[in-house]
Amino acid sequence: MDQKEAADLVRDHLTGPVAAQEWVQHVEFDPELDRWYLRFTCDGRDATTIYFDLRPRSLRYEIYFMPDPPKNHLELYRWLLRRNHHEPYNARFSIGPDGDIYLTGRVLYQHLDEEELDRLIGVCYETVETWFQTAITLGFR
Repeated sequence: MDQKEAADLVRDHLTGPVAAQEWVQHVEFDPELDRWYLRFTCDGRDATTIYFDLRPRSLRYEIYFMPDPPKNHLELYRWLLRRNHHEPYNARFSIGPDGDIYLTGRVLYQHLDEEELDRLIGVCYETVETWFQTAITLGFR
């Protein structure tokens, strides 16, 4: 699969079956960034947005997980790094240049299909639902 085929698959799947789900708040494409946004409802926070970036050989995805906490950095970072060993599907916590926490990953186009796209959306949802409240508590207590 090349980048054009991957772009078509992501567009068709996000704007079709995914957008039709009741938990989806919004699906949008930004042509300037070649980026898709999928915003969905969560139980543990108001909403989460997955950013999908179409790269030359892979689909990169990212979630803004939480802001840079005012204290308890060491405890939070150690806890997040330990979660990286439990996360399936190559989703990893990282610290952005702004100090905020992100959940990131990528899938090569050769492995990308509707089932794989659904799986990574599910992993992102599950990760936010499972770990967000604990991370906020650690960083902001």
